[in-house]
Amino acid sequence: MDPTYEEFLENLARVRERIAAACAAAGRPVESVRILAVTKTHPVEAALFATRAGLAGAGENRVQEALEKIAVCPDPAVRWELIGHLQSNKANKAAGVFARVQSVDRIELAQKLDRAAVAVGRVLPVLLQINAGDDPAKFGANCAEAPALLEAALKCPALKVEGLMTIAPLAQENPDVARKCFARLRETRDALVKQFNVSLPELSMGMTDDMDAAVKEGSTLIRVGTALFGRRE
Repeated sequence: MDPTYEEFLENLARVRERIAAACAAAGRPVESVRILAVTKTHPVEAALFATRAGLAGAGENRVQEALEKIAVCPDPAVRWELIGHLQSNKANKAAGVFARVQSVDRIELAQKLDRAAVAVGRVLPVLLQINAGDDPAKFGANCAEAPALLEAALKCPALKVEGLMTIAPLAQENPDVARKCFARLRETRDALVKQFNVSLPELSMGMTDDMDAAVKEGSTLIRVGTALFGRRE
């Protein structure tokens, strides 16, 4: 059952407490970490809750599900972000509706999004998805491929590369696995900034189960669904 707005706010308060504790442990200001509500599989009200509470936006995994919600969403202020794998044949639709696409993981996709953004007359903010944990079950360019992917994306005039995104391997019995993944993404970002002399301020990493480690390794955006809305079957 989806939470009421009051229950959502209680869940959000607990998430913020975790982030604040992790920021304190890392010596970071708490305002340096924002929360993206992951609203996939939840009704449009979840996105409305997130926007009302002042969160960074609503994260969706699938283009079609997001389009259906956007079509019935009564609040044009909701900021929708695509955080799931994007098939090349959905690039045209994605470029027209999302405030940002976090899952640019290959050169071909960057180029298709660029052409699609040109066609609708906008500059599309994106993040490059890097498989920093070398997890065969996850999408994303590997760290060695990151320079070529960034170079290609920087040549796309209608894309604005704002940073990197990763999803840590599932290893609840060993939290160091996630932390090493997040540290590697940060190190990759720092190397890219130096190599290309560009600003890549956003590090989208960390979810409900591993947000603490992500904050300690420099995450600027936590993608949270379960801790805010509960588990979905």
